[in-house]
Amino acid sequence: MPSGALPSKIEATRSYGGEVVLTDGDLLEECLRIKEARGSTLVHPFDDPDVIAGQGTVGLEVLQDAPDVEAILVPVGGGGLISGIAAAVKLQRPDVRVIGVEPSTADAMTRSLAEGRPMSIGHPVTVADGLAAPFAGEHTLRHVKRFVDRVVRVSDEDIVAALGLVFQRTKLAAEPSGVAGIAALGGHLDLRAGTRVVCVITGGNLDLGRLKDML
Repeated sequence: MPSGALPSKIEATRSYGGEVVLTDGDLLEECLRIKEARGSTLVHPFDDPDVIAGQGTVGLEVLQDAPDVEAILVPVGGGGLISGIAAAVKLQRPDVRVIGVEPSTADAMTRSLAEGRPMSIGHPVTVADGLAAPFAGEHTLRHVKRFVDRVVRVSDEDIVAALGLVFQRTKLAAEPSGVAGIAALGGHLDLRAGTRVVCVITGGNLDLGRLKDML
């Protein structure tokens, strides 16, 4: 994990028996170094066909639970989740719009789409740390280009406002990264009134101290 990772995420991982390696350098390079040194297997967080396929089950569940859905909003970091959801949905229901949402200061996918190739953006900083992927993947960019209708960006202020709304109205203990889709509903989209929308809310890794400061 990056050295600035949330203490709650670090401690939760350790409490489940995981070993946490913190680094100020390139995360993927450090993972590959550990992999070679230990003979381990790298499970990529997003740019892997099996990971993408597994996350496609979320799209299948949406179609099953909300068959009248017209648009699905998905938070975007490296793009694995939206790649799986969009592929699963579009191959069955091409009429359903799939829209990605990423922080304006961590917009690797938006930049990659504009350049037509995976782009690296260094060490992005955003309140939605779970979406702060430093680059878009080869597999994920290809999926997004083929299956995703649009990717929009939202500000940290929009995300924090959405976080408060989710807490108050739904009582869900979501993390900032998880409510990016809710944040996009505040004027970032061209959906007509009455559109049946599903917002995929991802993650509940909350640091209570930061949460108090944000809200």
